[in-house]
Amino acid sequence: MKKLLLGDFAVARGAWEAGVQVAAAYPGTPSTEITEELARYDDVYSEWSPNEKVALEVGIGASLRGVRTIVSMKHVGLNVACDPLFTASYTGVNGGLVVAVADDPSVFSSQNEQDTRLTAVSAQVPVLEPSDSQEAKDFTKFAFELSEKYDTPVILRLTTRVAHSQSLVELCEREEHPAKPYERNIAKYVMMPANARVKHVVVEERTEKLSEDSNGFSVNRIEEGSKELGIICSGGVYQYVKEALPQASVLKLGTVWPLPYKLIERFAKSVKRCIVAEELAPHLETQIKAHGIAVEGKNIFPRCGEFTANLIRKCVLGEQTEIKSHSVPARPPVLCAGCPHRGVFYVLSKLKLNVLGDIGCYTLGAVPPLGSMDAVVCMGASIGMAIGFEKADPEAHRHSVAVIGDSTFIHSGITGLIDAVYNKAKVTVIILDNRTTGMTGHQNHPATGKTIKNEPTYELDLAEVCRAVGVRDVVTVDPGDLKATEQAVKDALSHEEVSVVIAKRPCVLLTKKLYRGFQVNGNCKKCKACLKLGCPAIVNGKEGISIDVSLCTECGLCQGVCKFNAIEGRD
Repeated sequence: MKKLLLGDFAVARGAWEAGVQVAAAYPGTPSTEITEELARYDDVYSEWSPNEKVALEVGIGASLRGVRTIVSMKHVGLNVACDPLFTASYTGVNGGLVVAVADDPSVFSSQNEQDTRLTAVSAQVPVLEPSDSQEAKDFTKFAFELSEKYDTPVILRLTTRVAHSQSLVELCEREEHPAKPYERNIAKYVMMPANARVKHVVVEERTEKLSEDSNGFSVNRIEEGSKELGIICSGGVYQYVKEALPQASVLKLGTVWPLPYKLIERFAKSVKRCIVAEELAPHLETQIKAHGIAVEGKNIFPRCGEFTANLIRKCVLGEQTEIKSHSVPARPPVLCAGCPHRGVFYVLSKLKLNVLGDIGCYTLGAVPPLGSMDAVVCMGASIGMAIGFEKADPEAHRHSVAVIGDSTFIHSGITGLIDAVYNKAKVTVIILDNRTTGMTGHQNHPATGKTIKNEPTYELDLAEVCRAVGVRDVVTVDPGDLKATEQAVKDALSHEEVSVVIAKRPCVLLTKKLYRGFQVNGNCKKCKACLKLGCPAIVNGKEGISIDVSLCTECGLCQGVCKFNAIEGRD
């Protein structure tokens, strides 16, 4: 049976079909939907981890114990996970371990445009790159085979267009892979220096073996065309090449590290002009040239942004299709109407404070009309920057604050707060607690008291965490109360120590958002309260209805059940 699937959903389906038993992630656009989708399967343990490093460590542990595991993140999340990744490359795996990483060319939802392939070369971890949803599913399954055959983690690299585009996918049954026996092996898994030196040699040999064997992998193929022009490409760029240059010969690479050099050399010799078309860094071009194969690449293509068929046609042939532009009103991104963060940023703007910001939907506090943020770098950096601000200028604490979200604080802000207390910094930290991971689509985190499957769990108390690391001045306010919020910020700024203000109010979309197009054949699986409340979703399977996700007051699971089991007409 074929089904139209997002690339992310196809990865999840491929992992399920490959017999995955454990899935871990921290949400990050455009990778979030992979683990959200896997959470629908009862035979897969899924979790939102506090950050990507922990997610990968969970994955390594599950692999060590012998089961197939997938860990998902966006490209900047891979930075957080690099510490365990680089060493897992040395230790290898027991059960297959796949790391799905979604890059973001043109920076649609990220703070930089980095290229995961370069990180993979450094870590010496093989990389597969699909070009559509069918390949996303197939390559995921192939990645597990490679992982176990070559004893290595494998990166599945997506880009925004592949992750969030839809194409038809042939669905298959699940293949059960019983857990491999666990055997203690200190030389393999304990990476102290004596063992690591030996394993580095093994990794180098593995890379050479993979490169040699990849010449015969079916994911790398030559599509013969004109002998005048040959294009080497991979991933989403392949689709643009086929549209822009239908007559050209094409070498489509599925393995983008290590490369099948013999296949590349044969292809390059078969055409008069050979060009590498790739988004972002000249990864393929550099590796191919280093192997002594003459190709063109970034001498004609840009290093920044997404490619299009029109851009490829222009760069290669000097031709392009005329695009008619239409004058439409500008619609810059802003915080939602009713967003609780608006009250905080209104106060910060009114007080004319320097605001060291962080990663989240509240980053939009930097744009008009609020315009109240001075710097944003990476997850959790706001607190560290505030410390540096104060250490560089002892009076800075009177007119500066760090702003961080609840999910981001848990992700990587707690260590910064510990640093502030330990090193006697005079900083004010404002935690914007909107009770969800808002920017990526309302995922749960440890402070919401719900798991990825919306099951009740321990609810982390952010105020108690702050007090536990030594912050004596902790105040919780409702940002909808502007006077109380302003007074709390003023009081915190007046203190000669670390102060924390928790602006706590649920994201407005948690109670107002409607999910449309549901097909629900039943009711809340936990408490049946939907029947008592007359839940509008229960209409015997009819589609095109709406449901207010706040309806289930009995157990709080109505949102999760409907979202994961009913959206897009699933039953």
